[in-house]
Amino acid sequence: MDALAQLTPLMDAVVSRIHEGVILTDKHGKVLYNNQAACRLMGVESFSSIRDIKENTGVNLPKSILRAAIDAGDIDAAARPSIDALKFEQRVNCDGITRFVEFSTTTLTLPGGPAQTRLLVLTDITERRKLEAVFQNNLNSGLITQAPQMYEITNTIEQVAPTRASILLQGESGTGKTLLARMIHKKSNCAQGPLMEVNCAAIPDSLLESELFGHVKGAFTGAVADRAGRFQAADGGTLFLDEISEIPLHLQPKLLKALDEQCFQMVGSDKNIEVNVRIIAATNQNLREMVDAGEFRADLYYRLAVIPIDVPALRERIGDIPLLIRHICDGLISRGYPNNIQCSEEAMRHMMDYPWPGNVRELANAVEHGMILARNGEVTLPCLPADVRNYTNGHLNAEDHLEQQRTEIENALMAAHGNRVEAARALGIDRSTLWRRMNRLGFT
Repeated sequence: MDALAQLTPLMDAVVSRIHEGVILTDKHGKVLYNNQAACRLMGVESFSSIRDIKENTGVNLPKSILRAAIDAGDIDAAARPSIDALKFEQRVNCDGITRFVEFSTTTLTLPGGPAQTRLLVLTDITERRKLEAVFQNNLNSGLITQAPQMYEITNTIEQVAPTRASILLQGESGTGKTLLARMIHKKSNCAQGPLMEVNCAAIPDSLLESELFGHVKGAFTGAVADRAGRFQAADGGTLFLDEISEIPLHLQPKLLKALDEQCFQMVGSDKNIEVNVRIIAATNQNLREMVDAGEFRADLYYRLAVIPIDVPALRERIGDIPLLIRHICDGLISRGYPNNIQCSEEAMRHMMDYPWPGNVRELANAVEHGMILARNGEVTLPCLPADVRNYTNGHLNAEDHLEQQRTEIENALMAAHGNRVEAARALGIDRSTLWRRMNRLGFT
């Protein structure tokens, strides 16, 4: 043991302060040395043998080492692990805390020391496993991201989805609010119930009350039969109110009462209908500012925003752009687009630099635009939409951009014979966005 006695002070000086755990054992499983990090990672105050570890944590290290050796084809003629390095992973549970620990192990020969000394190095990979789980979970839910901000959002969703709390998703158009709403429903306790989606901006004000709450026969001209609304259709599940900022002020008190009491009356009826509905709302407006301006009821805002979630714009998570482009391309290929198209460095650089005011929806349109105009199997800069091409060094030619928007709106209105709802749909934006752009551009 002279060699070990000489080695121990050196081990203390080198490894006593590191985050990785270090354990040395003899061939019988007696612990010859360990640092405090090893105790912390195994969730015990001390241990003197591999048997102690098994009794205190349930982790059978000899069995795990043998299994790792078999999986790696790294055993000798006696079916024992060879001296080559092995890696395996263990889940350690201690005091209600689960930790994922990666073990790297090999055997050592110490001059003058015990035969078949085994070295184990322990690394805490809990956070890595959590991130991988979130990433895989996002993929399963259709959310393509590697942005820390989006991971925080999905972690929040994991916590709040099983509750009945109302959730308000706020963010620019095209950031994925609908996708997040579907994810929340999928993870909620009412996932077996229906998910009803209502775009409040796409329904005329005169019809929105009937759409939400239903109507009885004779309630108004054209009401030839009773018709259930979206609240009734969502009973036992989730009602997703997209573009909630477009709810007219006169309808907001009835919506608030329905949310508070889970009870309402159909249009033209005085009979109360009870439902059990979880509400998720979304908006591309700042509802807090609308409340201050008197354009949205404060009490309804607070009822909707029990859990507010701000969804970042694509320009705030540019690392997602290559991932999204690949995902969009895969979707287009499944629809029959060529599968051998590449993107030039110049085109990719412009797409990474562009701020994407339309976010993921605009990115998808740009990718499809590029694939359609690709030449010789390559998307080059001229293949991209004008907005992306003309954006240079972080500055967009404002005059050209406004003129481009004006032309696009004029063409869309002409094709829709002046119908603004149809024009907005053709432009890939909602009605309120079209109205704001037309005001800004001076349309009469």
